[in-house]
Amino acid sequence: MRYITFALAKGRLASNTMELLEKVGISCEEMKDKNSRKLIFVNEELKLKFFLAKANDVPTYVEYGAADIGFVGKDTILEEGRKLYEVLDLGLGKCRMCIAGPAAAKELLQHGELIRVATKYPNIAKDYFYNKKHQTVEIIKLNGSIELAPIVGLSEVIVDIVETGSTLRENGLEVLEEICSLSARMVVNEVSMKMEQERIAKIIRDLKDVMATT
Repeated sequence: MRYITFALAKGRLASNTMELLEKVGISCEEMKDKNSRKLIFVNEELKLKFFLAKANDVPTYVEYGAADIGFVGKDTILEEGRKLYEVLDLGLGKCRMCIAGPAAAKELLQHGELIRVATKYPNIAKDYFYNKKHQTVEIIKLNGSIELAPIVGLSEVIVDIVETGSTLRENGLEVLEEICSLSARMVVNEVSMKMEQERIAKIIRDLKDVMATT
């Protein structure tokens, strides 16, 4: 029996995902050692391997078959645009991808004016403005605090993840439009889905059952 490999997005999502997997009998004791320098963790008994990766890299590992299964946020799946199967919404880390800015910017979105949009998610922003709103915009990629952009005049609006909206409010900004809702998803490599259909289908079924009862 070959190993099935899981790629987990580092941080809170990885620990929440492992908690969920433990409820269906999938665990990895090695991962609980906080001082471990290991990169790959193994459960010999179940023939499973696990590794932690930066969220942005998880879809890449899954597309190329370095991981059979990945757990990552929907925002990353949309932004990376990799070829894979999205099989399950885990309902973890729920939030929204939104256009935000000062209240006055609402006008600019309604009249299709040429505006600047700052974001960490250029592909999501491009798809939304060009394909859904049919509005030509200049997209500026940033890596830090996106909320700063409209305040200092770098952009009219931003595209960013919103959980509670309190950071926006504190900085005089508000949600102007909602692009989509986000949460953690389970993704599967296209070849693995065929080769390991039974084992992977069982994991999906078990997770669905657990989620239905919690």
